[in-house]
Amino acid sequence: MGNNFFVYVQQLEMLAFFSGYPLIYFLIRFLTHNTNFKNGWEARIVSILPFAYALTGTLYLGLQIINLYPDYTIDNIKHRFQQPYLNIWAVLSILFWIPAISKKQVLSILHSLVFFFLVLRDLFFQFTWFSQNRDILKNDMRMYTVSIFLNLAAVTVLVLLYFLLPFRKKSQHHDQTTGDSSGLSPGNIFLTTGNDVRNR
Repeated sequence: MGNNFFVYVQQLEMLAFFSGYPLIYFLIRFLTHNTNFKNGWEARIVSILPFAYALTGTLYLGLQIINLYPDYTIDNIKHRFQQPYLNIWAVLSILFWIPAISKKQVLSILHSLVFFFLVLRDLFFQFTWFSQNRDILKNDMRMYTVSIFLNLAAVTVLVLLYFLLPFRKKSQHHDQTTGDSSGLSPGNIFLTTGNDVRNR
């Protein structure tokens, strides 16, 4: 019973990280396809999705490292990972940081569908005579909701970085060219504020 509960908790962790990605992926693909962006931004936003998935996988890997602390021995890893193949499959999501792999966006969907099907499996069992435990369904839905927001947050962070970093580089290049140091960068804001205080 103890091992079964531990396996169930680990499955909920994986659902919380990965099961919501397919919905976010197809939602963003739909929105970008039906929205007019300039300069091909829709293709750039879609290209970020596998990297956002890799970010989610990195967070999952970080959680597992924290759970293993301070004992990183092989025996403890075997004890903690009761579903080794599924755990390894989850950790493989960090490979989408590699541009050669992230270019094939369909691979990120195929990877995440494994976890989405776990939700569908539990839904099927709950609506048939195989199981009468409604708590499982409630927990799955909670973790699925968490996963949707987590993957949406990951996409949002990377999109903001993608748009802001080129703008910052252009701004710094413009300041260096013109000799203007009055840009609205955080550093300039702090310097301006400090000078005002001293003048007073």
